[in-house]
Amino acid sequence: MRQDARENRERILAAAEQVFGTKGESGSTEEVARLAEVGIATVFRHFPTKEALIEAALVRHFSGLLDRTRLAAAAPDPTAALAALIREMIERGASKLTLASMLGGPPPAVVAVAGELKAAVGAALRRAQAVGAVRPDVDVDEIYLLIRGLAQTAAAAPVPARLLHRAVDVILDGLAAR
Repeated sequence: MRQDARENRERILAAAEQVFGTKGESGSTEEVARLAEVGIATVFRHFPTKEALIEAALVRHFSGLLDRTRLAAAAPDPTAALAALIREMIERGASKLTLASMLGGPPPAVVAVAGELKAAVGAALRRAQAVGAVRPDVDVDEIYLLIRGLAQTAAAAPVPARLLHRAVDVILDGLAAR
């Protein structure tokens, strides 16, 4: 793929995550094209259907988190890295859930990258536990339940950023080793 085509594709996916992640079904591919600063034909050249576009946006979402999670797992300060990762997953979770709700079920590509992400979050968690920063009795499923709970709340109704930030602080405080 040519460089300009790759750049267009990336802008389209970022715009799709923003448009469909905030507007859900009421978002349109025309809005995506406008926000990405490309023509609608360019959108459909890359993604022949709206579902293909949403699936690719979800894969991009999870892949970006996976890259950051792998960095967090190797970061010099595993505690700060895990905290930043949990915060980002919660803050971006509403968009992800809205995108996922627009598909009939999770496509195999999404399931695969989401599984890799969960394994990487588990590795980052174990590293933070190994340095004594996170309670040893916490596992990745509990972390995911907390992330999903706040993300679903934020997806269901607008939550002021300050309130969401404080709620994440409460979670992080509860995860800290005593």
